[in-house]
Amino acid sequence: MTVSSIPFCTNPDLITRLLRVFVILVLASGSLLAGNVHAENIRIKSVALDAADEGYQFSADVEITLNPMLERSLGKGIVLYFVSELSLLDPRWYWLDEKVARSKQREALSYYALTRQYRLSRGALSQNYSTLKETLQALGRLRNRPIVANSELNQDTEYIAELRVWLDLSRLPKPFQVEALSSKEWNLSSDTLQWSVKLPPQKPHHGTRP
Repeated sequence: MTVSSIPFCTNPDLITRLLRVFVILVLASGSLLAGNVHAENIRIKSVALDAADEGYQFSADVEITLNPMLERSLGKGIVLYFVSELSLLDPRWYWLDEKVARSKQREALSYYALTRQYRLSRGALSQNYSTLKETLQALGRLRNRPIVANSELNQDTEYIAELRVWLDLSRLPKPFQVEALSSKEWNLSSDTLQWSVKLPPQKPHHGTRP
């Protein structure tokens, strides 16, 4: 009768190398899972850049999901500030890309326990909603956001456009800012969406009749 045997490695150096490879694979898989969770929090679904009466503007649809910890913080009265920023860069091969235009806006998401309503505020404008789902959908509808140019924009130039949406941790109360440094649950941000774009023709200005 033939007895088969399974070889057992007794080389300590080889065992150490195998353990290192195993640890690297585990860490890599964990990073991928964390990246997938991160990507599901804020996801840019679509974006369009258009000419406006004066200059340019953009619109985008963004899917925003709050994790349970952020929902609880919101229910306790913590105001969450979300920032959307679009930049136009003029690529330069000899130096850093030049930022030639930008649109940046901040919106506050809050909950009022007395009325059981959610509120979105931007500047002096605010609107109430009855459910968190409805509020997040409204927060993710970016419409006709003006783009402010630092210099004259050229329609023949191919610019690099970048769009990112994130939770502004600097606006949290100080104790929560400290907590956010050690907790990934506060790290809510989209990936930076980047694409090449040529500006559309400017809308003609209609003069008034005398």
